Amino acid sequence: MSNQHAPVAWVTGAGRGIGRAVSLRLAADGFTVAINDVDAETLDAVRQSIHSAGGRALPVPGDISDEDTVRRIVAYIVGELGSLDVLVANAGVIHIGSFLDTTLEDFDRVININVRGVFVCGREAGRQMIAQGRGKIINASSIGGRRGGSDQLAYSASKFAVIGITQSMAKELAPYGITVNAYCPGIVDTRMWDHIDTVRSEAMGREKGAALQAMVKTISLGRQEQPEDVANLVSFLASPDSNYITGQAINVCGGIHMQ
Repeated sequence: MSNQHAPVAWVTGAGRGIGRAVSLRLAADGFTVAINDVDAETLDAVRQSIHSAGGRALPVPGDISDEDTVRRIVAYIVGELGSLDVLVANAGVIHIGSFLDTTLEDFDRVININVRGVFVCGREAGRQMIAQGRGKIINASSIGGRRGGSDQLAYSASKFAVIGITQSMAKELAPYGITVNAYCPGIVDTRMWDHIDTVRSEAMGREKGAALQAMVKTISLGRQEQPEDVANLVSFLASPDSNYITGQAINVCGGIHMQ
């Protein structure tokens, strides 16, 4: 980490949910946080929350599945803040529905954000981190990347891919002292899981909340995951305490999936 200024973390999908919690936590940990999302309004709310707590945030709106946009974002972050010490490639989307009814447009949308976005952000951040001689890349996978789901083929495929990307990046960047890891959340109290519950409950012919209630019963620790539960793990992976950990996909799911 730089000795001349606060370490810099770039969080994608920072406008809400897990990304918002991660951004707030890293700011509290002493990072200057470059917060990215396609929704500029949510970014401004996160920026205000970080500043109110005494931290520093730099909004960098843009679509992380677009190569030129990612290059501009990295150049802007380094130009404004002096380095890029941590990337949290958190941005993600989901499609819920039978794979038989999933269109190519549905599939491509998920892959473009969840896989292409992780690849392009990691590649551009990796180049910068090699140049500066340090860095950590932290990618968002899921327990959906541990086992397929009957109504989430594109999402599961994308999250399995993130684990492979993480391992490959870790191998290639290890000689430069750069670590690459992934986190695998479970049933998190976010807008995404609210959408999943809506679709699944309707498919069950039940009222909204029924599917979520059934899923929460599968959690060994007995409660739904909060975004802060994920942020706690990301905080560790972004810190020097994780310097000897690389190429790992770590479950943070309350014991739904165990290895």
